[in-house]
Amino acid sequence: MKKEEVPQDKSVLESKKFRELTYAVDKNGDYITELSSGWDPKTIALDNAIKEIEERVSKARQRVMNEETSPIEYYMELHKMDLPILASYAGFWKWRVKRHFKPSVFKKLKHKTLQKYADIFDISIDELKNIPEKP
Repeated sequence: MKKEEVPQDKSVLESKKFRELTYAVDKNGDYITELSSGWDPKTIALDNAIKEIEERVSKARQRVMNEETSPIEYYMELHKMDLPILASYAGFWKWRVKRHFKPSVFKKLKHKTLQKYADIFDISIDELKNIPEKP
């Protein structure tokens, strides 16, 4: 695509003053880098992905409030992780992390284990134990 054809459609990235680096061809036919504020199809896909993530975080938060899961699951969703990624960061088997999702098990976790999760999420143990009232 030519430099003048690099898409500059409105997107979520634009509102946060981010630009995407793309490659284009200049007048001499050489490849150059050009900044783009977005491209409609990509923007639609990104918006849908962000909405899905926000819904997952909201549902996880509600499950914590209903004492159906532990805050670990909420923070995992908030930080856009899944079970295998969180398990690998924590150095635990996936089944063990999933077990830590149980509120009864979470309440009995040792300080060292809680600290490991708090470090992964870059929060304090107190924040890990008490998710904020408002998202």
